[in-house]
Amino acid sequence: MAKKNSLAQEFTKGIIKENPVLRLVLGCCSTLAITTAATNAIGMGIATTFVLVCSNAVISLLRKVIPDKVRIPCYIVVIAGFVTIVQMLVEAFSPALKAALGIYLPLIVVNCIIFGRAEMFASKNKVLPSILDGLGMGIGFTATLLAMGIIRELFGSGTVFGLPILSGFMPPVIIFLLPPGGFFVFGILVAIANRLSGEGKAPEEIGCSGFTGCAECALSKNCSLITEKDKEAETK
Repeated sequence: MAKKNSLAQEFTKGIIKENPVLRLVLGCCSTLAITTAATNAIGMGIATTFVLVCSNAVISLLRKVIPDKVRIPCYIVVIAGFVTIVQMLVEAFSPALKAALGIYLPLIVVNCIIFGRAEMFASKNKVLPSILDGLGMGIGFTATLLAMGIIRELFGSGTVFGLPILSGFMPPVIIFLLPPGGFFVFGILVAIANRLSGEGKAPEEIGCSGFTGCAECALSKNCSLITEKDKEAETK
């Protein structure tokens, strides 16, 4: 049961608690660049998730074989191999998506999210947890891209996945398709993620019941728990 809970935590942590974009602030370049349309966002998310899962699995399998001094070049070779596969698949089945993603598709090779998980997790853990870690991080990354893509496309073009939604209701707000709009939406989602993860909550107030050094406490003058004996010791 404990093992199942541990595996579940490895999978779910990347969705909100350690979301690679909104919490760890990784991969922001491609996030801001390609989220002008929901289709681009989900395409990039799926491609990155595939590379994350596969590279994590291979690096975990080879973690005891790869020499420490050349681990980064080895990671690059593994990741680049899977990115090449993704490029070939996208070019074969969705040329329009390949044209829309442009240079950001091959740049998955140097995506900080993939390097970060390879270095911090896959190289130190077994295959199954590494796969779940990559899948969870990929889902969190895809969800973030999709949320940004939907918001920016909806307000910037009046459509979602190319379907007219706000036609006749309000004119497009072009700034949502520009870098300032991307940063604005990104900041809003970061604030929401911080709220959902519990960051920023006021610390719980705790009493000092059972503390025996009341006379030395800086708050002793206003503390109702201080005893007469402690007061005498304080005055001395």
